[in-house]
Amino acid sequence: METKTKNNHIGRKISRIRELRGMKQETLAEQLGISQQAVSNIENSEKVDDMKLEEIAKALGVTPDAIKNFSDESVINYFNNFYDNSFTNSQGTFHPNNCTFNPLDKLIEAFEENKKLYERLLQAEKEKVAYLEKLIK
Repeated sequence: METKTKNNHIGRKISRIRELRGMKQETLAEQLGISQQAVSNIENSEKVDDMKLEEIAKALGVTPDAIKNFSDESVINYFNNFYDNSFTNSQGTFHPNNCTFNPLDKLIEAFEENKKLYERLLQAEKEKVAYLEKLIK
């Protein structure tokens, strides 16, 4: 009986989803336009009215039904089904381990850009020194 109550505790489900999304109570509170303490009270509540639940769901980027039906077991099962580290989206199959660019090329580009910025800074400093020397004479 106690397990059933725990599974239907909407506040705990909201808290768990917020944590999985990497969101702090303060952030959720800001999005809802309430205080952090109010979010804490909601997360400690067994029930949340439907209108507030809809606002919270929108802020968390899920549906109210997703909150109502949330369980840690379903999340674990969901991620365990990605045995090949790929999933299908609306554009086809996406493989997160396949880069569409060479990371070393990006690193070299960043290095070259840094080098150019340094050279411009050095030139500006040389001009400044020359101007100050001219003022002194």
